Amino acid sequence: MKLDKIDRALLRLLQVDAAMSLEALAAAVHLTPTPAWRRIQKLEAAGVIQRRVVLCDASRLGVGVTVFVAIKTAQHNAAWLEKFAVSVRDIEEVVELYRMSGDVDYLMRVVVPDIAGYDAVYKRLIGLVELSDVSSSFAMERIKYTTALPVDYAA
Repeated sequence: MKLDKIDRALLRLLQVDAAMSLEALAAAVHLTPTPAWRRIQKLEAAGVIQRRVVLCDASRLGVGVTVFVAIKTAQHNAAWLEKFAVSVRDIEEVVELYRMSGDVDYLMRVVVPDIAGYDAVYKRLIGLVELSDVSSSFAMERIKYTTALPVDYAA
């Protein structure tokens, strides 16, 4: 799907506030509500907009500690990866997981209430699959955080 200036503007607005009224969205991009709604529906149908979510405050939910976990494994086969991926999906505290290039095989972001909470996640993780090395780094301060993606690179 080719995105024009109005599509990009709608995406920028929706990424900041997905609950923004259709009337406000339309006015912000100089359209009436019906064509604005059609554009949003096309963006959803094309998979550009995957879903609309609520972002919660981690501290208010009691999971204000962020841990970045670097994982190395000696197992590099499809069966191990599938078992690992399925196992990690079931750990609610793991909010992101990436397969990496370079020295680290996998990188995950974990949110927990405290060090003891992370220790429980760590023990669960090492009990699920064989790992060569697990290195954890606790975030001291969040300097930048956004879920909004840049939209100017879209074709």
